[in-house]
Amino acid sequence: MKEYETIKIVQEDDGVTWLIFNRPEKRNAMSPQLHADCNDALKHLATDPRTRVLIVTGAGEAFCAGQDLKLFFRENDSNPAARFEAGENSHSWRWQRLSKFPKATIAMVNGFCFGGAFTQLIACDLAIAADEATFGLSEINWGIIPGGVVSWNVVNALNTRDAMFYAITGDTFDGKQAAKMGLVNYSVPKDQLREETLKLARRLAQKNPATLRYTKDGIRAVRGMTEAQAQDYLAAKSDALRFVDQEGGREESLKQFLDEKVFRPGLENYDRKRAAERKKK
Repeated sequence: MKEYETIKIVQEDDGVTWLIFNRPEKRNAMSPQLHADCNDALKHLATDPRTRVLIVTGAGEAFCAGQDLKLFFRENDSNPAARFEAGENSHSWRWQRLSKFPKATIAMVNGFCFGGAFTQLIACDLAIAADEATFGLSEINWGIIPGGVVSWNVVNALNTRDAMFYAITGDTFDGKQAAKMGLVNYSVPKDQLREETLKLARRLAQKNPATLRYTKDGIRAVRGMTEAQAQDYLAAKSDALRFVDQEGGREESLKQFLDEKVFRPGLENYDRKRAAERKKK
């Protein structure tokens, strides 16, 4: 896998890939170079056969402290071209690429998560935080607003009262509160965070990849639809899934459930190895 200046890509042997922000001395604040690195990495990982689940996290004591105020803002003030490119890369990877990533994504919030970092946090399909993690929309303290799509994301992820409170006070909150508000799925003590995140990632890696992709696409898409639109959209997605699913997940799961009695949802898992071996014959 390609090496990058500001991020690390680490691949496990079971389909799990880590994208790690690697500016620990800056609490992984996002520089123009980090945006360029993440944009390039996500483009390649989207079709990487070794990646079935992507975990996004930060090195050291922070997930991400938001934009690097010096490198992203001040140093680009007099360079419109560089400012435009940094902004394009920033939005591209944090929302366009990450929210539409074709594999399952998990944000592992290990520490500080501030400002602009809320975008990639919310773009991930799932999120787990350390109880001790610290979250904050601190823009108001810098005389700026939560820009980009941060405000839009926060309002979609939280109820309006919570979004408003933390945006206009700049107060911080911990991982337990983030879970209570639904910003993350759940939180665990920091010394259990990696283990619990990997456990979830490995469960997702065993799911039928085409079905997982179409399911997550559907969940994101139907939120803004009427009931009739959702019915039509999901029917079309369901039909399309049967054509693109190379594993034949629907037929295989019915065979394992009805004929072989080896798959009982919630009790025994669907056996992807069995499906793959049968497909080869």
